[in-house]
Amino acid sequence: MSPQAATGAAAVVAAPEIRASSGNDSDDADGLLEAMGYKAELVRTRSTWHVAFMSFVLASIPYGLATTLYYPLQGGGPAVVIWGWVIVSLIILCVAASLGEITSVYPTAGGVYYQTFMLAPAKIRRLSAYICGWCYVVGNITITLAVQFGTTLFYVACVNVFTNSEGEEIWGAETYQIWLTFLAITLLCNAISAFGNRHLPLLDTFAVFWTFAGILAILITVLAVAKEGRRSAEYAFTHFEPTSGWPAGWSFMVGLLHAGYATSSTGMVISMCEEVQHPATQVPKAMVITILINTIGGLLFLVPLMFVLPDLALMVQLAQPVPAILKSAVGSEGGAFALLVPIMVLGILCGTACTTAASRCTWAFARDGAIPGSKWWKVVNTKLDVPLNAMMLSMAIQIILGAIYFGSPVAFNAFSGVGVISLTLSYAAPIAVSMLEGRAQVRGGKFFLGKFGWLCNIIALAWSALALPLFCMPALLPVTPETVNYAPAVLVGFVAIAAAWYAVWGHKNYRGPPTESLGVQPVSRDGGVVPGLSSGPQQASEPSIKKD
Repeated sequence: MSPQAATGAAAVVAAPEIRASSGNDSDDADGLLEAMGYKAELVRTRSTWHVAFMSFVLASIPYGLATTLYYPLQGGGPAVVIWGWVIVSLIILCVAASLGEITSVYPTAGGVYYQTFMLAPAKIRRLSAYICGWCYVVGNITITLAVQFGTTLFYVACVNVFTNSEGEEIWGAETYQIWLTFLAITLLCNAISAFGNRHLPLLDTFAVFWTFAGILAILITVLAVAKEGRRSAEYAFTHFEPTSGWPAGWSFMVGLLHAGYATSSTGMVISMCEEVQHPATQVPKAMVITILINTIGGLLFLVPLMFVLPDLALMVQLAQPVPAILKSAVGSEGGAFALLVPIMVLGILCGTACTTAASRCTWAFARDGAIPGSKWWKVVNTKLDVPLNAMMLSMAIQIILGAIYFGSPVAFNAFSGVGVISLTLSYAAPIAVSMLEGRAQVRGGKFFLGKFGWLCNIIALAWSALALPLFCMPALLPVTPETVNYAPAVLVGFVAIAAAWYAVWGHKNYRGPPTESLGVQPVSRDGGVVPGLSSGPQQASEPSIKKD
């Protein structure tokens, strides 16, 4: 390193320290962001608990577990519901810890995309980051779409706990009515996210208390009333009766889709790093804390339902079994609907949180010129303090894809499948390249896991290897037009778009994050320099990142 470069590097390192002493909590984080090549454009208003609460709302227990309960019921019943949730929660804890460790070194809205670029070997840096970025954006958008559609279908089931004098459901819900309901929910969530951005931390905080109040209301009511009686503990925790058509072992695995879908949002909150006061410490802690809270909340919700579960053969025939379970347990249409209201509200709150996260990651990827029309999508609306154009792009894609429902009523399965597959791939990318590099870059981070990090990384990648084929498989056999899984087809469509854009424009123009004139990486917890960025000027054709 030349003396001039060394002087420049020292200036970059020292700047955050000077700003921090001024008393402004956000200045230190903004200094680190500038050291990574970006200008601070969003206001830092979120604390550790605000991020944890948002991450909690992204998973939105019990809503996330209620809308897909048919997967584990078909996969084997109560044993899959309970133990599948516990197993996947422990696995996702390792995923969250692995991503948190990396995020403590690279806390930007680019999330796993930026992290992959910085961690990958120079020869594959651009391409691996490009692929990861597209997976991250596609995953955020399609999982948001899945949430909006899941809320729509859940609302239909909730309304239909009421029946007419002949015992028939009161809302037939034609295809166009379902799509219009989905459209209204999507517009509402986008409006709340765009115009209420400054109040979203308060909304997320409210959501946590609302969630546990709703869970306790369900737990106490169904166990106390239990109109149809209570199952034994042996049944609730160990009964295994696969009806999916798959062999018993794989049927159990297919049942894990339930928990996999609910926990797929784990890394989405990383996109909020540029709105967090101290992202290098707060975001990793929040991600891990959230998984622990979700695990407890999920058990408090699921275990009582298994104790009052009606005939399993009837429940597996329902796309939304939770309303039917609650109706059976309380013996009253009005009582069941009252217990469903907290979950219905959570559907909107979850959709709003997903909309917010999706807009941030879309904006961050566009900021580096990786999306067609980036000059429009990278603009931040300073009045609302949100990347409004990126949010509208995400919403438009969701509405267009939502029209698939007119052609196939199983579109929801495709949306959720693509979302989980894409997010899983994007989470695996930085973890994998970090391991390939011997985890050298994360050693100076503020959330370093030491030797335990290797175990977490291995478990995270093993889950990724299982989840990818799992979410491509049909949930039921034999496969019919009503049960086919279109997730692989939708995923291939997105891959084709990304590949075509890279062939036409990306391979010549896309360079990745703006690292050209950086002096060094952000300062580590021990005051040293975190390996990653070069200490001198970089070539225009391919950034060169120095690694110790």
